[in-house]
Amino acid sequence: MEYAIFEIETGKEGDAKMLEKDDLVSRQTITIRNAKALGLAGDSTYIKIEGSPEALQRALEIVEDNELGEKLSNDDAKDIYDKIAEEEESASEGMGMIFD
Repeated sequence: MEYAIFEIETGKEGDAKMLEKDDLVSRQTITIRNAKALGLAGDSTYIKIEGSPEALQRALEIVEDNELGEKLSNDDAKDIYDKIAEEEESASEGMGMIFD
């Protein structure tokens, strides 16, 4: 499955909710994380969208048309993707310990 990661500027997180309201984009897998939650400096919010190429293109149009932030390059997106996956895995392991 294809994905894109968008860095949303500080103060525009509320406006980024329009991605979740778009009919096409909302049917994709959307993950939202704050930079600090991922162990990164700054106050940016990262939105990972996994889905169809059409939905990713629509998300890009929404971000650009509304000047919400930018789509990360493949290298930068991979770093954020890995951090999100690491965080999700860590959370899963924590839940597993609760039920052991």
